[in-house]
Amino acid sequence: MTRERLSLFDTTLRDGQQTQGVQFSTDEKAQITRALDALGIDYIDGGWAGANPSDSAFFESRPETRATFTAFGMTKRAGRSADNDEVLAGVLNANTPAVCLVGKTHDFHVETALGITLEANLANIRESVAHLVAKDREALFDAEHFFDGYKANPAYALDCLTAAYQAGARWVVLCDTNGGTLPHEIGEITSKVIAA
Repeated sequence: MTRERLSLFDTTLRDGQQTQGVQFSTDEKAQITRALDALGIDYIDGGWAGANPSDSAFFESRPETRATFTAFGMTKRAGRSADNDEVLAGVLNANTPAVCLVGKTHDFHVETALGITLEANLANIRESVAHLVAKDREALFDAEHFFDGYKANPAYALDCLTAAYQAGARWVVLCDTNGGTLPHEIGEITSKVIAA
């Protein structure tokens, strides 16, 4: 009988700062990191590397952890190669063993917010994840708007996950970005993802 392991991926240092009035200092981020590590968290998302001077300073001086330290960023932009995308470069410059890239998985957001074709978005996901893997980073894919996207176009949402996985992503993170998916829906959709 094999034992499955549940890995914990904590996003306090990034998502925790998205609340109005919350802004962690570099020292506070270091304290939170040490506390999360002491709790036994497996992956600690340090935030958006290169997004602002505070986050850049934190990545330069982050504490040593048992946990796998992770930088956050987004997939490359359309019309640029992964080698020539400064956002990807900023994430890689954080020198973390793992990187989590957010990418859109809802067809509506791909076409309206990004203004690109569905296939171009899949190419961005594939090329970005493959670029991380080629740089010897553990790749995580943050599937933005996944549950809404799945409800609107299940085949495309799954294509996004498949693109990331086949390019070398070790993990896909299914996101309820707007928070409107009911628990039973999350269970049903997650079961379908596992079965796919």
